[in-house]
Amino acid sequence: MVVSTEQEHPKKAFGWAARDSSGVLSPFKFSRRETGEKDVSFKVLYCGICHSDLHMVKNEWGSSTYPLVPGHEIVGVVTEVGSKVEKFKVGDKVGVGCMVGSCHSCDSCANNHENYCPKMILTYGSKYLDGTTTYGGYSDVMVADEHFIVRVPDSLPLDGAAPLLCAGITTYSPLRYFGLDKPGMHVGVVGLGGLGHVAVKFAKAMGVKVTVISTSPNKKEEAIEHLHADSFLVSRDQDQMQAALGTMDGIIDTVSAVHPLLPLIGLLKSHGKLVMVGAPEKPLELPVFPLLMGRKIVGGSCIGGMKETQEMIDFAAKHNITADIEVIPIDYLNTAMERLVKADVRYRFVIDIGNTLKSSS
Repeated sequence: MVVSTEQEHPKKAFGWAARDSSGVLSPFKFSRRETGEKDVSFKVLYCGICHSDLHMVKNEWGSSTYPLVPGHEIVGVVTEVGSKVEKFKVGDKVGVGCMVGSCHSCDSCANNHENYCPKMILTYGSKYLDGTTTYGGYSDVMVADEHFIVRVPDSLPLDGAAPLLCAGITTYSPLRYFGLDKPGMHVGVVGLGGLGHVAVKFAKAMGVKVTVISTSPNKKEEAIEHLHADSFLVSRDQDQMQAALGTMDGIIDTVSAVHPLLPLIGLLKSHGKLVMVGAPEKPLELPVFPLLMGRKIVGGSCIGGMKETQEMIDFAAKHNITADIEVIPIDYLNTAMERLVKADVRYRFVIDIGNTLKSSS
């Protein structure tokens, strides 16, 4: 086993970065830290393109710093482990999702909810403990503390598993936490994109009846024939929405655009839960009376802790769940971003880093 505690030089790394908010990415040389005693280094083979990568590249949330190397759906094979690493060895298939650090001392961390730690460190565009900027998975090599590394089961293809590290856990976690995972329950999924399509797969695997709710009637065949949803509602069709009033135990809302909540609240049974996992840039209008009249809840959820992320990926392997992907070479990246703006992908772009990103050496 290759064990390293310290090395003379940081690792050379190569990736693609945005230099400003224009949205254009280009090749970028940088350094990763040496493999520390608790670190795992791995060769990146695939990285998914998440919608938040697009927001960050264009600084649409106002928090971006440049140069920015995006990517938080990262999978590959371990090349080196630190001397105190216990769970991983060279050759293991691993992944890193949306975070690479947390304080390990707050209540959230103590309860395996590092994702809600006030000092959570994002996989890219954050400041790491040593003061350096974190760079994401649009790159050839990744180094992370073993606590934030996920083991990818051998039965899962790496390319189709990559998006589960963000889109997968983002939808799996609220289904579990809000108790929308009991066989026979009826759950709605709003929006059939990167998040929505895996929400349908997870809910179906849990034995739940699933209705896809979409503004696009042309997605009906896809939802029912391909993703095996039980039914499909066109949210703009008043008659369909009226007929479904009060029928759902919960709804996972994956839409990131501004949209009305009142019709969705109407679909819930009494004590039903509307859980938001999309992130619209502007505040939504929340009518309160319909919540009072059925003791209904509107909540939110953001990714998941490391323990739950591992549980999610193991569940995915057991039930043969992967994201539906379009694999692209790295030099197609800017075109893919333009297509993502138009939602022209079914349902997740994944960059073939291993075969198409030229090495930095």
